[in-house]
Amino acid sequence: MDQNHQEPAELTRYVASFVVDTTFDDLSGEVIELGKKSILDGFGLALSGSVAKSGELVRQHLNDLGLADGAATVIGGGRKVAPRFAAFANGVGIHADDYDDTQLAVAKDRVYGLLTHPTAPALPAALAVAELIKGSGKDFMLAYHLGVEVECKIAEAIAPRHYQTGFHATATCGTFAAAAASAKLMGFDVPTTQRALSIAGSQSAGLRENFGTMTKPFHAGRSSESGVAAAQFASLGWTAAARILEAPRGFFSAAGGGYDPNAIFNKLGAPWTFANPGVSIKPHPSGSLTHPGMTEMLRLIKEHDIRAEDVERVRVGTNSNMPNALIHHRPKDELQAKFSMEFCMAILLLDRRAGLNEFTDAAVERDDVKAMIEKVDFVIDDEAEAAGYHLMTTLIDIHLKDGRTISGRADFGKGSPAFPMNYDEVAGKFRENAEFAGMARSRAEEIVELVRGLENLTSLDGLTARLISVG
Repeated sequence: MDQNHQEPAELTRYVASFVVDTTFDDLSGEVIELGKKSILDGFGLALSGSVAKSGELVRQHLNDLGLADGAATVIGGGRKVAPRFAAFANGVGIHADDYDDTQLAVAKDRVYGLLTHPTAPALPAALAVAELIKGSGKDFMLAYHLGVEVECKIAEAIAPRHYQTGFHATATCGTFAAAAASAKLMGFDVPTTQRALSIAGSQSAGLRENFGTMTKPFHAGRSSESGVAAAQFASLGWTAAARILEAPRGFFSAAGGGYDPNAIFNKLGAPWTFANPGVSIKPHPSGSLTHPGMTEMLRLIKEHDIRAEDVERVRVGTNSNMPNALIHHRPKDELQAKFSMEFCMAILLLDRRAGLNEFTDAAVERDDVKAMIEKVDFVIDDEAEAAGYHLMTTLIDIHLKDGRTISGRADFGKGSPAFPMNYDEVAGKFRENAEFAGMARSRAEEIVELVRGLENLTSLDGLTARLISVG
């Protein structure tokens, strides 16, 4: 790859050149193995998401479109459709339970956990177009990694105002991920890739006001679909601006009010985001900002054998950006519960676990859960604020009825690069999600092993045949 110095006016061309010039051999063994974990995780989430209410509505929508059979697999949906619609369905599925992986921040003003969920837009687009062109496991993996890398570096570069004032970065930056992955698989040259990115930029949208509703996973699906559509239009000769990222009326200016060139120029693949700062995989189906606190709370519960009936009050302190996303202090349903620190602490104290079976409407309505939520104070803490927004510093004080106070602090949660899940642990999560969707254990095991050796697959047919349905 030639990554010589580029001037800011050439940013979009630099990104397009990276996509065109990068080969599978440019991926290190470490990056390949890290990517496999997120790919397997994404497949499992698409399966569990397929049985969510949103999955049912997506299938109804696809039926209403009157689509003929296509080349691309709807995971768990029992059918194949045109690539853009498969990307939409699978993107919604992966993000449906807010259980998908999370980009870490580099700069202290880029809020940890509030950048992107990189796999949800990138994976569905890469899979759909790889099926269309009958690509290999290596083709699919390279496109996926390029999508994730472009998405994460764009999210790191854009001014923090982008997220803080209401944009959902997975939706906005994810559109570029899907376009980059699709362009690579379709064999575009640099100018055509620039046009694909530009078409994608005009479809970049998604507002955080919709957190806690079905429209949040809709963002991920739509961004993936939009990137595929952008590449398909570019392949037809559709025209678009050459400088969509850096132009005065382009993405960075319009959506963020500016960007940091040093966060993206000569940074694509140097290092790969998967290698540094890394990508977190979630052990709980809730907003990533809850995870350090949940990890620490679970540790304290087990270490001190804390019983719910012995708890007087709980104080949870974080930086000021975290309540900006964890907005549901008295959740009304499972989707709101995913963005409620109070619910997450309460369900762990009561049930000592927090998986898909705990994030349900029925759990939210339980009297004991509602009573425990009233005991949780979620506040801004000076120590957490001073630690910087690139961390998710969470301080917990559990005040017991016998007068004792048990305290703990965590900057990262289980599944983060600082406290990683290995492939077998991710496979365990995949099995649970596949089982939740009704998939037989034997088929789930086959998928685990196919992804483990993904680079050796000359065709994706065997993998997608096992993913297309849960029966």
